[in-house]
Amino acid sequence: MRIFKFGGASVKDAEGIKNVVEVLRHTGHENTLLVVSAMGKTTNAMEAVVNTYFEDKAKLPAVFQETIDYHHAILTDLFGNPGHPIYVRVKGLFDEVQGFLAWNKSPKYNFVYDQVVGYGELVATTIISAYLTEIGITNNWLDVRDFIKTDDSYRDVSVNWDKTQERVSQGIDTKKLNITQGFLGSDENNFTTTLGREGSDYTAAILAYCLNADSVTIWKDVPGVLNADPRYFKETQLLNNISYREAIELAFYGASVIHPKTLQPLQQKEIPLHVKSFIHPKDAGTTVGKGVGIEPKVPCFIVKKNQVLMKLSSLDFSFIVEDSISALFKLFHEHKMKVDLIQNSAISFSVCVDNRFGRLQELLQLLKSHFNVVCEEGVSLYTIRHFDEKAITSLQNGHEILLEQRGKETLQLVVK
Repeated sequence: MRIFKFGGASVKDAEGIKNVVEVLRHTGHENTLLVVSAMGKTTNAMEAVVNTYFEDKAKLPAVFQETIDYHHAILTDLFGNPGHPIYVRVKGLFDEVQGFLAWNKSPKYNFVYDQVVGYGELVATTIISAYLTEIGITNNWLDVRDFIKTDDSYRDVSVNWDKTQERVSQGIDTKKLNITQGFLGSDENNFTTTLGREGSDYTAAILAYCLNADSVTIWKDVPGVLNADPRYFKETQLLNNISYREAIELAFYGASVIHPKTLQPLQQKEIPLHVKSFIHPKDAGTTVGKGVGIEPKVPCFIVKKNQVLMKLSSLDFSFIVEDSISALFKLFHEHKMKVDLIQNSAISFSVCVDNRFGRLQELLQLLKSHFNVVCEEGVSLYTIRHFDEKAITSLQNGHEILLEQRGKETLQLVVK
């Protein structure tokens, strides 16, 4: 059993979907489970629907119509005939979203988000499954919410591994070509939950773990795992092989190619992860697996933009020690702040966090009652694994360095 994950960039239009078919013809598609993300930027578009629902309901029909029109254009390119049953099925899914927004009474943003945004994946897989059938590739469409069970911490859930394992083992026929959604699960009341942005990679790993898969392949628009994000760095290099440990380190620091949670279940069962190009499917790409370190061993650059640097000091010059730090981390957790870097001295504590849920001001009010607080928003956190002096110099030029932390293998710089 193999798991193939295709992200939004690979299925952003009709040509992309046809290219997925070519990848399947090249690799074979027996005993394969496809995990597919929403098409193109649909997740962003569905987030806009949720935001409009809360901010200005009068604009909701127009905002939602943009997503409907985008998918209708793809349907037309793939199927042509407006009488094809796929049009009715896709309309039915979009009608479900509109129905939910009409009857929903919950004021909770995260709950509404999870019920709405995941329809991008449901629509994408419905279209692709129908197209595969249309061209003669038999496949089995699965609703991943029937298999991946989670708690109800909407937008930031934890997987119930026992229930998920039971459902996957009983409900998925590994001898077929199956297609399902990334990113989604459901709670014990069968409300939709999401695994976090870029969570489709994690979906693939969960299913691979439960199915004892031979491998997971993530198909992307890059040659594999690079030593830096080409959007931010001019010279990049392909990493041929990475150990699980090294990949987990890179993911922890924010490498965008692999979702941080993806690697842990794969490592437990030593399931290799391949990151390959859907543009050049014959190329080797990158393999993450059991082994030593990284090959070739070159500096790896990771950048996280729009971070927040807070410098806290005690009001009465008392030491910031274990109980103070414990209380701080409790606050960070309660406000869903991802802590990316900490540095402390006797009377001060610096922390770089990701304000991904927009609760910074609420947190600052609490902190200022106990500490002197200096807050710098919009900073960037650069991490260099396996750094050398040339790599350090390349980052220091042109940046104001606000904080530096150096270990044996890893250098981190907060810059403005």
